[in-house]
Amino acid sequence: MKQVDTLIVGAGITGITAASILAREKKKKVLVVEKRNHIGGNCYDCLDDHGILIHLYGPHIFHTRHRDVWEYLSQFTDWIEYVHRVKAYVNGKLISFPININTFEQLFNEPFDEQKVAAYLEREKINIPEIKNAEDAVISRMGRTIYDTFFKNYTKKQWGVSARELSPEVTQRIPIRMNRDERFFTDPYQGIPAKGYTAMFNRMLDHKNIEIITGKSFQDVKESLDYDQLIYTGPIDEYFDYKYGHLPYRGIRFEFKTLDKEFHQPVAVVNYPNDYKYTRITEFKHMTLQNHSKTSFCFEYPETGRAQKDAPVPSYPILNAKSLQQYTNYFNQSAKIKVIFMGRLGRFKYSNMDNCIKQAVDLFADKRI
Repeated sequence: MKQVDTLIVGAGITGITAASILAREKKKKVLVVEKRNHIGGNCYDCLDDHGILIHLYGPHIFHTRHRDVWEYLSQFTDWIEYVHRVKAYVNGKLISFPININTFEQLFNEPFDEQKVAAYLEREKINIPEIKNAEDAVISRMGRTIYDTFFKNYTKKQWGVSARELSPEVTQRIPIRMNRDERFFTDPYQGIPAKGYTAMFNRMLDHKNIEIITGKSFQDVKESLDYDQLIYTGPIDEYFDYKYGHLPYRGIRFEFKTLDKEFHQPVAVVNYPNDYKYTRITEFKHMTLQNHSKTSFCFEYPETGRAQKDAPVPSYPILNAKSLQQYTNYFNQSAKIKVIFMGRLGRFKYSNMDNCIKQAVDLFADKRI
């Protein structure tokens, strides 16, 4: 049998970071097993048929407030100083998003300042003693008009259910700004890896103590391996053979298009909360700053269905009372075994990239591991 110190299931951003730290800092012999035929998970990027660098599973913009996370990744990449800005297509025009003073002016066609926005929100917000769902989380802060314009239909398209059927945290993290700051993220560290995410990941995995196997699942290899430690970044319900049922996820179907023009839209991402079946269009050259005469972009169509063989890759955990109870059952089961569950799938939580890395940085900083 093949013997390693640590087996890591999943070569997404969490598994790759764990492998890099364990191999370099803990001197562990690590084997990473990935069932897809490439590394990087949903952060994977590559050149399309036209030679344009695309994010195959939708846009990934790195941003963090954690200096240690930024410094760790900076060992393996230089950065494009990209600051993400988003527009929403509403009533036939592009409007600033997240919501700020400019959004109100564009939406209502009249001047606003901080005091006028505050007065509007105070007048429109609905007093809800107990925030029970994602709809409550918005209308209690912004009122019904803003909710109907930007959130109601977008949430239905994105999640396949109404905001009333989702946990409040789904929309609670969306800010409203009392200034004209149009940056989508306000973290102090933001950027895109200069040569792409896949190039950065390859450098992180380029170590004599790390071996990668792609195109194989945990079930394919576990009987032929001997390991002291298992780190599992795949779906926790899959590990337990769906003992408490399938945890629900929303996946995305991507449709790519290339045009013989420099740019298609004014910013990298345009959201479509009300019109069309897709939720957003991403144009990659805005992020990568690639010099190319053509441009490639993708449409995102959210879909659900992990049970089907051709179902989209699970991307967004659907958080509601039932699914959170299911996860609690799996979490309690995991506490009884010596397996470390990490990442968005392992912990059934919507986690930004930096939080996935932070999990590994913090966990393996512990001298006992």
